[in-house]
Amino acid sequence: MSHRTEDLKPLSGMAHVLRELRYHEVTRQSLAVILILVFALTSRPEPVTAAIGMTAALLGMLIRLYASGHIMKNRELAHTGPYAVVRHPLYTGNILLVAGFALANVSYWAIPVALFFFWFWYPTAIEYEDRKLRAIFGQAWQDWAARTPALAPKLSNIAAMGSGQWSLAKSLRKNGEILITVFVLACGWRVIAPLV
Repeated sequence: MSHRTEDLKPLSGMAHVLRELRYHEVTRQSLAVILILVFALTSRPEPVTAAIGMTAALLGMLIRLYASGHIMKNRELAHTGPYAVVRHPLYTGNILLVAGFALANVSYWAIPVALFFFWFWYPTAIEYEDRKLRAIFGQAWQDWAARTPALAPKLSNIAAMGSGQWSLAKSLRKNGEILITVFVLACGWRVIAPLV
């Protein structure tokens, strides 16, 4: 049993197997990288879908860079910058990345695969992160969560995005965003190169 599910009601059989898979972080992260790569390599870009998809993917990458420069995982409750408008901006960025490459791909199967990926893995990832942060930070988390939605920005909180201090070093070195950035740019180039 995963440490992510040890606090949940015990399950058995296929229900147990599926829940463990849904909560498995390495599987979710690996599949996101694989999906982006597959979407990029199999894309047959058209100017409009490539422009929309790559804009979404670029926005997702920028959100990840911005969010990862505000966070020290499990050490302090991030509630400034992008964490002032959504509780899980890294997930928001990931979803935009995968969705952007799926849109740019234009194959009939890309968007349904991306939607299944989001549906299968992200609700459990959000549930676990919220449960973990509530246990670590208690009332501070509850107060922040009460005013901050999980994924979609709350526009009334937008002014607070400028709060806090963003660190490029924290984003690139401590949180490893340099690897994701290089990977996304390379895959993005694979999509747009035929159009240039």
